[in-house]
Amino acid sequence: MNSLRADLSIAVGGLNLETPVVIASGVWPYDPVLWSPERLEGVGALCTKAVSLQPREGNRGVRVWETSCGMLNSIGLQNSGVRGFLKDALPVVRSSGRPFLVNLVMESEQEVRENLAVLRNAPGGIPAVELNISCPNVDGDGMSWGISPEGAAKAVAIARSEWKGPLWVKLTPQAPDLPAVAKAAESEGADALVCGNTWLGMAMDLKKKRPVFQRVAAGLSGPAVFPLALRTVWQVCGAVSVPVVGCGGVARWEDAAAMILAGAAAVEVGSALFADFDLPRKITEGLAGYMAEAGAAGLADLVGLGRK
Repeated sequence: MNSLRADLSIAVGGLNLETPVVIASGVWPYDPVLWSPERLEGVGALCTKAVSLQPREGNRGVRVWETSCGMLNSIGLQNSGVRGFLKDALPVVRSSGRPFLVNLVMESEQEVRENLAVLRNAPGGIPAVELNISCPNVDGDGMSWGISPEGAAKAVAIARSEWKGPLWVKLTPQAPDLPAVAKAAESEGADALVCGNTWLGMAMDLKKKRPVFQRVAAGLSGPAVFPLALRTVWQVCGAVSVPVVGCGGVARWEDAAAMILAGAAAVEVGSALFADFDLPRKITEGLAGYMAEAGAAGLADLVGLGRK
C-alpha cells in the first residue's frame, strides 16, 4: 500500500503533520537542494539545527566517532546565532513548505528571553519552537536544565512566558526520574515532549591511548539506543497527557511503529539519515502497509494501542 493513500496525518503539539516522521535537530544540512519537496518525501516536519542567541564555534577536537551500532558526537551546538539563522538559514527552511521547529538552545534565562524575542518578531513568523533542555555536549546549558523536575519546570516556564506559539520540549534520558521531569515540563505549558536526546557514552583512541573526545563523554545515537529510547517513550507516555514524540535509534519503519504503539504520536529520525536520506519515505510506506494489515482507519488508531 502506498503511503500517499493512507491517512498518516496527525496533530502533534500545535502542528498538523501529514506524516508522523520528523527530522531531528542537527542532522539536516541547510543545502537548498535537500529542502526541496522531492527530497522530503515522507517528512511531516523538520527541526532546525540548534539556535543560540550569539554565534557558537562548538567543541574543539574530534566531533564525530562511529561505533559498531551508531555514532558518538560532540558538536557543541555550533551555530551562527539567531540573527545569522534568520538571515541565512530561515529562507531555506521555509522553502520546504513543511512545518518546522526552531531548536532553541536553553541558555541563561536572559539569553533565552532575548532569543525568543528575536524569533517572535521574525518576518513571516516561526511555526514552533523545540526547547532543548537535553544537549549533553556543553557546560551550563541544555542538559543541566533537564536533569531535575525543578530545572525543567523553570526552563519551560521561562520559554512559555516569552513564546505563545507551539512549544515542544526535548528531554534528556540522563534524568534520574524522567517521568517526573516530563510532568514538570507539561505543568509549565509544554505542548509536546520529545523523548529524548542522545545517551552519554565515550570512546577510547587505542593509538593515542586516550579518550577520543576532549570532553571525554559524548552523545551516543543510532540503532544501539533504540530499545532504551523505546522504554523512555513508554514511561513518559504513561506519565503525561500531552503528545509525546519518540526519538532515539529509529532506523526502520518497524521502530517507528513500535514507538507509536507505545504511545508516541510521532517520531524524530536522526543518525539513520546519514546512511539513507530516503528513510522518511520508507518509514511512511511501511507504516501505511502496517495500518492496512491492522485495519486502522488513521494513524491515531495506532497511537498507544500497545498499552491497551
